[in-house]
Amino acid sequence: MKDFWDERYRQSDFVYGDQPNVYFAEKFAELTPGKVLFPAEGEGRNAVYAATQGFEVEAFDQSEEGKKKAMQLAEKNSVKINYTTVSADKISYEKESFDLLVMVFSHFPETLRRDLHRKFSSLVKRGGKIILEGFSKEHSKFQDENPNAGGPKHWEMLYDLEDLKANFSDFDFQEAYISETVLNEGAYHQGKASVVRLFGTKK
Repeated sequence: MKDFWDERYRQSDFVYGDQPNVYFAEKFAELTPGKVLFPAEGEGRNAVYAATQGFEVEAFDQSEEGKKKAMQLAEKNSVKINYTTVSADKISYEKESFDLLVMVFSHFPETLRRDLHRKFSSLVKRGGKIILEGFSKEHSKFQDENPNAGGPKHWEMLYDLEDLKANFSDFDFQEAYISETVLNEGAYHQGKASVVRLFGTKK
């Protein structure tokens, strides 16, 4: 998958746009600045936005090309982000060191997903927050209708709401639902989509 993402992010345009995800930005506006982690952050649009709002930003992705784009975007916006090129199973952050975990279309193989989610959860302080938006299992019908809708091609990588809630069971959820929405994020997230959304507080 690293080669796939390097090739995609090597394009001159920001393939998912350079503006923050709508749901993330909406929930983010409710929070006070702190330290935030962005797993699988790609080209950095959400991480850079967080930095412009006064947050201390840590991000990682396996793609070196994604990091290059993220750093360019940070420079353009005159902010600093810490961005590590690493696979998700190799991350090394201090437990309970983040005030916020943000996962925007961060999909992982089913065999690794639960353990990764539990690990990410352990990095959030008590009272810290999670904001998550990802493609739901129901999104496959939109992919069939529109190849530009985006999302993993393998059904098992799409999210089940109850599985997500179980993986992040140490959060109380203010919001946890599936929604149909219309995406307009660069070339690869265009049109109708089914998404899972979580917004919660660490117990």
